[in-house]
Amino acid sequence: MSSPKERFEIEYIIKTSPSILFTRLSSPSGLSEWFADDVNLKGKIYTFVWDGAEQQAEQTLRKENKMVRYHWLEEEDEKSFFEFRINVDDLTGETALLVIDHAEPDEIDDATELWNQQIEELKHGLGSV
Repeated sequence: MSSPKERFEIEYIIKTSPSILFTRLSSPSGLSEWFADDVNLKGKIYTFVWDGAEQQAEQTLRKENKMVRYHWLEEEDEKSFFEFRINVDDLTGETALLVIDHAEPDEIDDATELWNQQIEELKHGLGSV
């Protein structure tokens, strides 16, 4: 029996517009540029491919240019989702990406490191390094 997953959040400043960032977070072509080797979409079900292994997630929430949430299909726990939120600072105009994810308490450091690597890929693809 695994312990319940804990929510964690990481924020990144991304030098791009919310609409461009949203496309990278919500479309199969955008996600395949940085998140997975390949991404396919049927209805609301996204199939992510890494090194030939597939994982499926349903896009359960979507607000244009604001946020998108995916729920892993093989996970029983309703907390097994990951979410991207886009926030624009009113004063500086900076675009911030908030990643919300869930992991076992002893896996949060590893999961954070993995997100850091993925977001570096995303920034690189956007020319925002």
